[in-house]
Amino acid sequence: MPVPQVHAPPAGNVAPQRPGDAPVPEPRPDRPSDTAAKEPSAPAAPGPRDKDAQQDAVDTPAVAPIPPSGPPRPDAAGNVPTPEPVTPPDPRSAERPASTMPAEEAACRQRLRARGVDFADRPAEHDESGCSLPYPMAVSGLGGGVALEPEALMNCAMAEAAARFAADVIAPTAKREFGAPLTSIAQASGYVCRPRNGSTKLSEHAFGNALDIASFTLTGSKRIDVILRPQETEARFLGTLRKAACGPFKTVLGPGSDADHATHLHLDLAPRRNGGTVCD
Repeated sequence: MPVPQVHAPPAGNVAPQRPGDAPVPEPRPDRPSDTAAKEPSAPAAPGPRDKDAQQDAVDTPAVAPIPPSGPPRPDAAGNVPTPEPVTPPDPRSAERPASTMPAEEAACRQRLRARGVDFADRPAEHDESGCSLPYPMAVSGLGGGVALEPEALMNCAMAEAAARFAADVIAPTAKREFGAPLTSIAQASGYVCRPRNGSTKLSEHAFGNALDIASFTLTGSKRIDVILRPQETEARFLGTLRKAACGPFKTVLGPGSDADHATHLHLDLAPRRNGGTVCD
């Protein structure tokens, strides 16, 4: 019977190994020679998600593109795009009421009282969008027994222009065409904080510098509406007013100008270079 051989353990205090107690080598940094000798391993075939990630990396630039400087470049068809015009802020947006009403504002109010205009001062209007009306007044009558319904908020210059136009043009034209005195004017809009329709530029309404007139009422309750195709006498009356308004007012728009003015007469005192007017 063979005698089993017993091997002596190596020198040093080494604990005997039991089955399953395989030694775990301590991690150590690779030496330069080892790193250089390593072969690059072949990449694994990308799965569906890996392909998506790779495509995202291609589609998404690492750095946001910088828009080209200089003049606009033509597109593939050779058309050069027109840059969007930049609207400078209206200087009236910065206006605020003073602690004491300016002399020109006080003088304007004195002239309105002499005309018999019914008005009441209101607190200043201001909005972050740029609308500003530092010395507003609520006008309920234009003098000469002509009411403004409902009352309209506006600046004093606009109130004075409207009162003068009512006395010098509207009332005598109504008397001539219809044989009856003018009793009231129905307004559709005074001060409203908004831009022009289809534009970022503020409307003259945003400064209380405009008045929209929807109709006129005469003694006997006859009413003339501002519409595109009125009857003959009404058409002559409205046409006379519209023509006469161009000059006293800097903008005159109404039915036929555009869809936004199909049912009222827009009058304003827009400040323009060289005092130009827009009458359509």
